Amino acid sequence: MTNPREMTRPRQKRPFFLRRGPMENIATVLIAAGFLMLFQPFLLALYTYSLTMLLAGTVLFIIVSKFPE
Repeated sequence: MTNPREMTRPRQKRPFFLRRGPMENIATVLIAAGFLMLFQPFLLALYTYSLTMLLAGTVLFIIVSKFPE
């Protein structure tokens, strides 16, 4: 059975960068941006950093997916 004190204590909201939902969305946007940068034919600078963006988004998604709901 749970402790009555724990039931009355208000839950504290986590900071934005520690919440799973918004950070997964940011990681997905990074992955999508890296994908688009990889396949665009106009700017070499975007193509140059596309793999870095893809890797950063993938690593961020892997880390954030371990956060509690």
